[in-house]
Amino acid sequence: MTDENIPELLLETENLLDKKTTKMIKKKEALEELKMEKLTIQDLPGVGAATAEKLESAGYRDLMSIAVATLGELAESAGVSEAVGRKMINAARESMKMGFVTGAEVLKKRALVQKISTGSENFDTLMDGGFETNAITECFGEFGSGKTQVGHILAVNTIKEDPEAYVVYLDTENTFRPERIIQLANGAGVDPDDALNRIMVARAYNSDHQMLLTEQVDGLVTEQGKKVKLVVVDSLTAHFRAEFVGRGTLADRQQKLNRHMHSLAKLTSSHNLCVYVTNQVMAKPDQFFGDPTQSIGGHIVAHASTFRIYLRKGRKGSRVAKLIDAPNLPDGEACFMVEEGGLKDFS
Repeated sequence: MTDENIPELLLETENLLDKKTTKMIKKKEALEELKMEKLTIQDLPGVGAATAEKLESAGYRDLMSIAVATLGELAESAGVSEAVGRKMINAARESMKMGFVTGAEVLKKRALVQKISTGSENFDTLMDGGFETNAITECFGEFGSGKTQVGHILAVNTIKEDPEAYVVYLDTENTFRPERIIQLANGAGVDPDDALNRIMVARAYNSDHQMLLTEQVDGLVTEQGKKVKLVVVDSLTAHFRAEFVGRGTLADRQQKLNRHMHSLAKLTSSHNLCVYVTNQVMAKPDQFFGDPTQSIGGHIVAHASTFRIYLRKGRKGSRVAKLIDAPNLPDGEACFMVEEGGLKDFS
């Protein structure tokens, strides 16, 4: 070995050490991530067996639910002080690495998003392949515009596309019809009995009951192990509209509706499922030009919904779906017919 070869050997040695160090760092990071995934609520500071039981009974079953909670919610649910609650939230957020990520990482997470087909090529094209999971889609329109029909059709198509999927149907206006599910299942080539057995229906009798049922969806996934892929709320605002009458109750109604939408949004992100809500409408008498139809719930529902679709009746018995708000899609319309076996394109 000559003195001239020494620098080259040193460079090769440095490269080998760099590669070895990089592998060790990656392995350490992977082990840390695995360790974080195994953490439970009882691993948080200030949480013992009794506190953990209170938290779980209040719906805080994992670190994510703690990380996105507020101090007031934790103090009320677990009976802890604000100082302890702050430590719990901070520890949960650190373990979940809830900080900034790159756009490339967000794109990777977006790869987990799935689409539920409507059965209509026009409608699916409008929605870039169908209704997204990890999102809330609101459909509003007058009576008879097809809102409930779309909910039934999405339920059947969810079961058709995923043999392990379950659907949760929150019925607030007594509009769920198992006979319609049988018709649509036959049209889609799905066993009607299997379809009915995989649709979990609950009738909500008031707004509090409606919000309670929404919270119980999390238990269906985490405790019972059901793969819930779609939650239908038909309709979202019926009870809120009936219980809060007059301008004096508007602020209370909107605050309660905001909490309900927040719970639904938490479901979409926690379990990568699709939430489809139907909404009632009202007429604006002060609008002299254009369509005076306006959805109930105002900006609260509008901002909380990922996609917003206005359904109306078209010519010759058809229906028109108008996409009026989407984070990544252009506005547009799709025409379709509602038939016994499902949706059919109309041009």
